Amino acid sequence: MTESHAANSEINAAEEYELVTTRVINASPALVYEAWTKPEHLAQWWGPNGFTNTFHEFDLRPGGTWEFVMHGPNGVDYPNKSEFVEIGPERIVLRYLYDPHFQLTATFEDLGGTTRLTMRQLFEDEAVFNAIKEIASLHTKENLDRLEAHLQKMSI
Repeated sequence: MTESHAANSEINAAEEYELVTTRVINASPALVYEAWTKPEHLAQWWGPNGFTNTFHEFDLRPGGTWEFVMHGPNGVDYPNKSEFVEIGPERIVLRYLYDPHFQLTATFEDLGGTTRLTMRQLFEDEAVFNAIKEIASLHTKENLDRLEAHLQKMSI
């Protein structure tokens, strides 16, 4: 992460089993929301560094399913399946259906031309949270770095 990212990012544990990541992004909330809700954009940036995605289903509505495979740089495929709980221009909530189970809430706050993106990952229990929090923190940072890079391409 560059120094500017470090100044605009924050990660902490807000609730007992919740990882919270906040970053100020130099893009409008509408553009950030588009990057999160259009599969052709989401597939380009979702996941840690070196990963690519193949989407099988992307039904963007409460109760809809997002099913995809993340292809790791090591050649391993990682199936993923989530259910959308809430969709709106200021907030997306989804429930991850495979292990480790968690709920992801992303909020998009308008800061007058930039966006404060907050991602909250609420895990099911202490053991799961403690086992995954360090790698989840790293992967979330990488994911947001990839989002920012993609947003720059979108705004050209």
